[in-house]
Amino acid sequence: MGALRRPFLLLAMLALVLAVGVEVGAGLLLGGGDAGAALTGSAGDLGVEVGDVSGVSEPSGRGTGYLVLVDAVALWTTGLFCLGLVLPERIHGRVQGVATLIFSIVLIIVAFVALIVAFVELMVMVSLFLAVPFGTLAYLALWGFFPVGDAAVLLGLALLLKLAWAGLLVLAQPKFLQNKGLVLLILTSLFCTVLLEFLHNLVPVILVSILDDLGALIFAVIAIVWALVLLIGAIPAIVKAVRATAALRAEPDPDR
Repeated sequence: MGALRRPFLLLAMLALVLAVGVEVGAGLLLGGGDAGAALTGSAGDLGVEVGDVSGVSEPSGRGTGYLVLVDAVALWTTGLFCLGLVLPERIHGRVQGVATLIFSIVLIIVAFVALIVAFVELMVMVSLFLAVPFGTLAYLALWGFFPVGDAAVLLGLALLLKLAWAGLLVLAQPKFLQNKGLVLLILTSLFCTVLLEFLHNLVPVILVSILDDLGALIFAVIAIVWALVLLIGAIPAIVKAVRATAALRAEPDPDR
């Protein structure tokens, strides 16, 4: 299948790092803008009277930021490939198992906490929206106008970078396509990005925050599932490394 092309692998890593950077920065790049006029028009379309909404700002949302939970697995996997370029195979095999075990446990904890936060916020959103009229007004003031256009730009950029990551991985080593786990991970990352964009355009703008939070909830669950996959996969690697170390220690010293 050919040797590993290191420049393409490093470029793939760079593309994924940039994609994750876009997702991490979404909380700072999205939201904060004045949404008074747009909120009044959208609420009017649904027959909701919102009165004076001056000073209402756009929420940043959680969905784009929560994509990092899924892409952290992709970033970790790609990072292990790159680590293999600088570490001897024997050392890399031992480090990989233990490091992946620790990473998966940390990711499970972080994703679980994020899952609870997103679930609680989603319940608050739905409860307020259904509590007509004062709860609905409170919901509209907090989450009534989501910056769908700005989010679409960031998601499009992240998706483009992820496609570049996937393509560069194949250019680095076509044999990666035989790795079913890696292919599934790539498809999962791309699917989550497309899914969030779909959710943002599925309902009227005043309801987008609810579906954005639902997307965040889904991504946290997916991240936990992938973290469990990594956790289970790390155990045989650790056992193999321990056996190899024990075998080396059991070998007789030729100098004696």
